Amino acid sequence: MVPSVLIVDDEKHTREGLQQALSENYDVSLAANADEAFNLLDAQPFDVVVTDLRMPGKSGLKVIDKALALPNRPAVLMMTAYGNIETAVEAMKRGAVDFLTKPVNIERLEVLIQRALKTKTLEVEVKQLHERLDEKFSFEGIIGSSPRLREVIDRVKLVAPSRATILIEGESGTGKELIAQALHQSGPRSRAPFVAVHCASLSENLLESELFGHERGAFTGATERRIGRFESADGGTLFLDEIGEISASTQVKLLRFLETRAIERVGGSKPITLDVRLAAATNRNLEQLVKEGKFREDLFFRLNVVRIVLPPLRERAEDVPLLLKHYLRLFSEENKLPLLTLEPGALRTLQAYPWPGNIRELRNFCENAVVLHHGGALTEYDLDPKYRGAPAPGGAAAGGAVPANPLSVEENEKRLLREALIKARGNRTKAADLMGISRRTLHRKLAEWPELDVTDK
Repeated sequence: MVPSVLIVDDEKHTREGLQQALSENYDVSLAANADEAFNLLDAQPFDVVVTDLRMPGKSGLKVIDKALALPNRPAVLMMTAYGNIETAVEAMKRGAVDFLTKPVNIERLEVLIQRALKTKTLEVEVKQLHERLDEKFSFEGIIGSSPRLREVIDRVKLVAPSRATILIEGESGTGKELIAQALHQSGPRSRAPFVAVHCASLSENLLESELFGHERGAFTGATERRIGRFESADGGTLFLDEIGEISASTQVKLLRFLETRAIERVGGSKPITLDVRLAAATNRNLEQLVKEGKFREDLFFRLNVVRIVLPPLRERAEDVPLLLKHYLRLFSEENKLPLLTLEPGALRTLQAYPWPGNIRELRNFCENAVVLHHGGALTEYDLDPKYRGAPAPGGAAAGGAVPANPLSVEENEKRLLREALIKARGNRTKAADLMGISRRTLHRKLAEWPELDVTDK
């Protein structure tokens, strides 16, 4: 598609001369004054606007304002016979991408138009990227409808517009970083950086340098100044994962930032004031660490302004089918493979499994299943035995542990019968042989316990 250019100039020979020079490579429209330019800008989109500064009536600065107020805003170049620094600065302040003096050098104009087109393309790409991020990390992108999850989302929506520090707690794999990203994307900082640091993966010295940056010569190997993650997140959100793992000295520096909103680079002495929202996450009990003297109580209180607790997957079993469906589709599409689905028996079994690794484990299961099975329908027979040994939702003890009391004779018999049917892949004769019972007895047991029957009717 040929780029479109609008030339705005009150001098007829100038605008027509520019049209003739540019028409071979661009779709050029002309306006003799600001009002004509306004009408054209309202009527059709332009990629680039080249406007004179001084014209009868409204000046070229008004054209800049009008063009850059449009939803699909063009890149703007300004030209004038009065080429002074004040004019150039004012044009740039209004949003012009560059400045030309008259008489216009056509070669330079074409270079600036090409540069302006690249700038506009980059702006569009950044806008599209932000839109994709908004969609990916929106609340609608968080899979599940259980009451426990809805409570979390409602709480995040409530605190997202604020500057409050957030402490996100939950077992490993529950999606703490996803919640932090949703918090960032749904708040006023969504167009600023979201910076994540996994504290446990770095040594004490490396973590301090990573967070706060360092000055040249601060330590052996510091050959140049380094900007830390705090400065990189200025205006946005800094997410500190596994906050319970940081050292005592790093805790002191983090506390100082939360009290003063300023940091000092390692080896530096000049405070640097920053506008950073802090979100911290942990899978450890910080209150217990405080009691043990391993975490500062004053820092805990500073972090714990708003606490968000993510439930483990075993406490939101009704979300498991939705998560399985989502990730099976995701990995099928990513690997360009036919969609893998789940038979009802397999779905029931997976919903009963406690998922000790939470969403991370479920995601890994889905990717593995998609890659190994290449579409079709996954049956209960295809599942690893570990998934079939789980108690039903609500039947496990707190934390997903198996109750200490021994199973009753009837419960043991049920479990053995179901395992026999699975191993026999639904063949009742083989299942009866495995159990050491007659086929008639097996039929009687299945009539008594129909929920165990995994065979096709």
